[in-house]
Amino acid sequence: MTPKPNADPPHDAPTSASDVSGVIHVPSAHPARESLDRLDARVRAAGLTVFLRLDQTQEAARVGLTLRPTLLLVFGAPRAGTALMQASETVALDLPLRAVAWEDDRGDRWISYVDPTTLAARHHLPPDLIDAINGIGALVHAAATST
Repeated sequence: MTPKPNADPPHDAPTSASDVSGVIHVPSAHPARESLDRLDARVRAAGLTVFLRLDQTQEAARVGLTLRPTLLLVFGAPRAGTALMQASETVALDLPLRAVAWEDDRGDRWISYVDPTTLAARHHLPPDLIDAINGIGALVHAAATST
């Protein structure tokens, strides 16, 4: 059976399980809003820019729909992003970086993001440039932990 494009990660998935789309799902010890707050704080502490926080659950409610907790953070470093776009303009489709904090139908909590190696392959980026965004994994893991 082929996985559905936006399927929840398996509940028995190991930490940092990546699905076929190159999305890494990190289990979080915190509710979605707190996970996003923790990630936001770590992103800012790392000197990165937060461009957008989007509460997609709230936006769904504004049009009369329901959605489990789902919050998006858009962030990055213009200098690093520009270098990537100079190498391949199409990477702008995936930049700035994004992470989504969400809760599945069983109440499990996740922070998900696109693996930088997937971005490199998708946009034919040289490995030395993709190193500039490899830190997303450490930021997400730090936000997801219980401490």
